[in-house]
Amino acid sequence: MSRSLDIPVAECFEPLLAPMRYKGAWGGRGSGKSHTFADLLVDNCVARPGLRAICIREVQKSLKDSVKFLLESKINEHEVGHLFKIRKDDIVTPGGGLIVFIGLQDHTAESLKSFEGFDVAYVEEAQSITARSLELMRPTVRKPGSELWFSWNPRHASDPVDMLFRGPNPPPDSVVINANYDSNPFFTAELEAERAHDEIAQPDRYGHIWLGHHEPMAIGAIWDRLTLHQGRVTAEQMPELERIVVGVDPPTTANPGSDEAGIIVVGLGVNGRGYVLEDFSTRGTPEKWAGRAVAAYDHADADVIVIETNQGGLMCELTLRTIRRELPIIMVHTKIGKHLRAEPVAALYKLGRVSHFGAFPELEDQMVMMTAAGWEGPEHVSPDRVDALVYALTELFPKLIRKKSGPVDTFDEAWEYGRNTTTGY
Repeated sequence: MSRSLDIPVAECFEPLLAPMRYKGAWGGRGSGKSHTFADLLVDNCVARPGLRAICIREVQKSLKDSVKFLLESKINEHEVGHLFKIRKDDIVTPGGGLIVFIGLQDHTAESLKSFEGFDVAYVEEAQSITARSLELMRPTVRKPGSELWFSWNPRHASDPVDMLFRGPNPPPDSVVINANYDSNPFFTAELEAERAHDEIAQPDRYGHIWLGHHEPMAIGAIWDRLTLHQGRVTAEQMPELERIVVGVDPPTTANPGSDEAGIIVVGLGVNGRGYVLEDFSTRGTPEKWAGRAVAAYDHADADVIVIETNQGGLMCELTLRTIRRELPIIMVHTKIGKHLRAEPVAALYKLGRVSHFGAFPELEDQMVMMTAAGWEGPEHVSPDRVDALVYALTELFPKLIRKKSGPVDTFDEAWEYGRNTTTGY
């Protein structure tokens, strides 16, 4: 990237300086994402006379909704106003270039053709961009050496921009960074006061607002993203594990669009804490999920597989044993709702007894949609990953989860009623 102005760039944003077709930055409030991209755009315009850029949002009812005001502020801040001509609807850049501002919702493939020769497309608040808009925009900005920039605060793993850049197949020639307030050297005292207040006053939304976590989708969720974040550990913080369990929640069918098989690996540290280690969940035939579960067992050097048998009964065990005959299996048959099974496990998180080794976006999205009243996620989605997590952690912490009094007794009785130990364990 060409540069001519002496504009300081936070260390976390330095990867954005190298030429790249796709550049993305995601994270929470106060990270400096929008300010950094605005700085770089002004810098590029000065260094490359004639540069043309398009600043994009999904919906732009007026220029007040755009990044235009921020760019004007940056032009004045860097004392290059004499090189630019700020007009009502656009900005003329050095050498006769141009910066324009549009809402993609108002455009078609035909109307976007006028932007084919632009050098930069900057999509701000990209979490709102629809799949249709991405499909229209990406091939439109096609000039040799052109770049597509994106900044966003994630809402959900299914957001098209998240699927594009944080999914299993990000585009080639791309750089995507995570930036939050704690990586911003220009974070102000005023913002710190706001952050500290939200950490106390809005614990259920703090992770999304300030840490770039996916937005909670359920009011009264029994898990919250702040707790998950605060309990997250790195490899350096992991203790020796004295027991490892694979939890499996099998699907009832193997048709296209069927539920996933939840496959979650957890471990019990010598310090008495639980750790979520891997998410091997998959979709497919019984042979596929069974093979995946056994692979997870081997990969983690686990002690046992715990599998729910409400739907498939003994067939669940037999399917696993077709992969490996002497596999140690614990079968669980429950008679109560998912949320009642999940509540005691969620309490362990609140007590600081369970940590996630890294991040598990799909699992955590399901966790924060489980409430005391039941599953509040999409009707066509089953919380299979959460169920697998619950089975595995209940096996690790039977004494803490199965209490002797109170409403949890029903859960205890149902769990003990269906918990069977089979050959090999």
